[in-house]
Amino acid sequence: MNENYISFDDAAAFLNLKPVALRKWMKDKKIPGLEIGKQWEFKRSALEEWVKSGKGAMGRFV
Repeated sequence: MNENYISFDDAAAFLNLKPVALRKWMKDKKIPGLEIGKQWEFKRSALEEWVKSGKGAMGRFV
């Protein structure tokens, strides 16, 4: 795996999310990620930009 990409579990930890929340955001296409077959990978820099943009905070405590 390219070091610029992180796994599902690493993305959940990076975002301080439970896996079920990350899966819901992926299903709702609210988070930047790349689906490769049945696996998801996340570009760390894209996640960092997504968090900085404030999109990650929307609906987080619902």
